[in-house]
Amino acid sequence: MAVASLTRMTVPLASDQSASNQGMLMPKLKYRFRVVFENFGVSTPRTELTKQVMDFKRPTVNFDPIVLPIYNSELKLTGKAHWADVTCNLRDDASGAVSRLVGEQVQKQMDFLEMASAASGIDYKFTTRFEVLDGGNGTATPNVLETWELYGCYLSSVDYGDANYGTNDPMTIALTIVYDNANQTPNGTGIGTVIARTVNDVVTGAGTAQSIQ
Repeated sequence: MAVASLTRMTVPLASDQSASNQGMLMPKLKYRFRVVFENFGVSTPRTELTKQVMDFKRPTVNFDPIVLPIYNSELKLTGKAHWADVTCNLRDDASGAVSRLVGEQVQKQMDFLEMASAASGIDYKFTTRFEVLDGGNGTATPNVLETWELYGCYLSSVDYGDANYGTNDPMTIALTIVYDNANQTPNGTGIGTVIARTVNDVVTGAGTAQSIQ
């Protein structure tokens, strides 16, 4: 059948790597997602934030370099890891639900009426959960293809945007979110997977001298 040719629409690989008729894997699509904010603001429910999300930036992790100068060259190692800020843009609804929740979160971090700051991080930090979905809806419950959980979040920047007579665009609120750590859940799906610490094929931790390579 002619449809069999579709299984060959992929990158040809060596015979010892995979079958020649493997086809292509379905990609995750950018517009199939949802974002949930836990312990954000004060008012409930917080579902209005989820419904008004326009876009969300997935996490970025960076490793600081460690350079060891030696005789005629240098070796490079990974240093401390740090997570880059993520951004999330929200539609500002006419009922004021979104701006009220965002304002409550800002007030938890800093009370601008009384000019009093929070006593500790636990008083204002929240958790952000980003989920990639498979397109299901209604009676066809969507399956979650990927989940990121961002821990120890707070808002480092809130931009209430502009107004403009010359456009038909909705008003938006742009959030910049700082966080302490991120994992892909459930564990075993990516970052957060349990990986034994090894040197070559030997599990380390015995306190013996170890090679850099």
